[in-house]
Amino acid sequence: MTTKATIYLDAKLHRAAKVKAAQTNNTLSAVMSDALRESLREDAIDLAAIRTRANEPTRSFEAVLKDLKRDGLL
Repeated sequence: MTTKATIYLDAKLHRAAKVKAAQTNNTLSAVMSDALRESLREDAIDLAAIRTRANEPTRSFEAVLKDLKRDGLL
């Protein structure tokens, strides 16, 4: 099932999406749907990683900088 949606794009982004659609023999709708789907998939992966690592110990940024300086990396 699909739903019609109106979106507003920067003119250059619209042109680039149209070119990609033509080059891949797809519709503009398919290109935009694929891009949104991929973005949401990446978000889901990031959220899963955050949940997985929620109980890991943390270090302050200052502690990391101190170690880098000590090791001569900064």
